[in-house]
Amino acid sequence: MIKRTDTWDTRSTISRWAHILERTGLALTGASCGLFVAAHVGRANIDLIGSGATVLAMMIYGGIGFYLGIDLPPAPPDHRMHLPLRHGLGTKADAVELLSAAGTFLAAVAAVISVSSIVLDEAAHAITALLISFGWAIGASMQIASGIIARTRTEVSTTS
Repeated sequence: MIKRTDTWDTRSTISRWAHILERTGLALTGASCGLFVAAHVGRANIDLIGSGATVLAMMIYGGIGFYLGIDLPPAPPDHRMHLPLRHGLGTKADAVELLSAAGTFLAAVAAVISVSSIVLDEAAHAITALLISFGWAIGASMQIASGIIARTRTEVSTTS
């Protein structure tokens, strides 16, 4: 994925459509992760996933997580940008990027475990299924939080 530093207004029509297509694909990926985790939990006969509405809600939540959390807007320009790298932990923008990456990783691991259990036709145990679903929910929440933080940071820096 290429990080673009130009604004939406300066992009070509093709670039805008490519961005929309990419973000839609990311949302569909997140929705499928939510579906796989919901199917795994459903196989464990947990009443939590007893309806199609719950499965749909997990798909929508996963879609929002991948839509917002994977393609973060670039950090606002900083006057220290031309200085050599520091040896510290990094900036707030780095922390937001780590939050996004960790959330994506956690949600994807939960989905892979769920899919492998379904494909291998393993018996789903309630405790394991709940741990996987909580891990997925935490990962998707981390993605959403990082996306909101990054977009709020960008709006604040452009209005200042």
